[in-house]
Order: sequence, then C-alpha cells, then structure tokens
Amino acid sequence: MSAQTADSPLLTTKDLAEFLKTTPNAVNILRHRGLGPQGFRRGRNVLYRREAVEAWLRAKEAGDRLGQRAAA
Repeated sequence: MSAQTADSPLLTTKDLAEFLKTTPNAVNILRHRGLGPQGFRRGRNVLYRREAVEAWLRAKEAGDRLGQRAAA
C-alpha cells in the first residue's frame, strides 16, 4: 500500500486486497456474497471506508471461537 493510501480514509478494492493479503477477485467475491466489509460504488469503482473495514475485522475476530480459545 502506498503512503498516500495509508493516510486515506477510503480503500479501493485493490488496496483492500493488499491489506487483507488476498486478491482483488477474492474481495469481489466476498462483496458479492455479502460476506465482506461494507463498501459503496463510486462510478466504476467500489470504495471501502477504513473504519468499516476495521469494524468488519473486529467482528470476524470476535466470531472466531477457536481464535478466542487460542488467545486465552
């Protein structure tokens, strides 16, 4: 992720894929299935608010019972 992207409150699909260490296609599949963070369309692009991504990650962590047990 570039320095400019690191400061931006919005992430593109490509930025989010880099952040999650996955592919843009995987991010698109999560979005299509309703399993990814909430995003919105701006023209042809889908943008994700950084705080929505962080909230989505916190919810994923809280829902991972095996991860919860391992942390204890």
